[in-house]
Amino acid sequence: MARGLLLIDIQNDYFSGGAMELVGMERAADNARLILDIFRQRGEAVFHVQHISTRPESGFFQPNTNGVKINERVERLDGESLTQKNFPNAFRSTSVDQTLRDSDIDEIIVCGAMSHMCIDASTRAAFDLGYSCTVVDDACATRDLTFGSREIKAADVHGSFMAALGWVYAKITETKAVVGS
Repeated sequence: MARGLLLIDIQNDYFSGGAMELVGMERAADNARLILDIFRQRGEAVFHVQHISTRPESGFFQPNTNGVKINERVERLDGESLTQKNFPNAFRSTSVDQTLRDSDIDEIIVCGAMSHMCIDASTRAAFDLGYSCTVVDDACATRDLTFGSREIKAADVHGSFMAALGWVYAKITETKAVVGS
């Protein structure tokens, strides 16, 4: 069995000037790129996941826009898997599980966005499907949220979700630990 890199929703709309700009997305994508380079150098499997909105009112990841494209920092190379999804969970109504199994993957390294949505949902689903999961904390990003009258800063949102995932669902680590392994 082997490990694979799962890059989730590192798409233009999440970057500066995009329709749903995230806090720290450039740093997260740069770190994801470092990990991607290591996986490519070692010949390890890479799996790209791209969200395509099916709801025009969502305002981002709309089909046939620049915002829906995977960011150039982590562009897919020929031979690397690309799965399009329409839900936060990358495993829901997609071939991600079968693609990973066909590649004999039992451990996934997760990078991408948003920490509180697609990273959380996909990591929990992967764990439930029997995968060993590692989420790379500094290769993920999110945004400020509002709960009632409270604004919750992105760093707090991100930290809370990393803490929750790290409780049972995944090992939480940093880029330097992955690229040095």
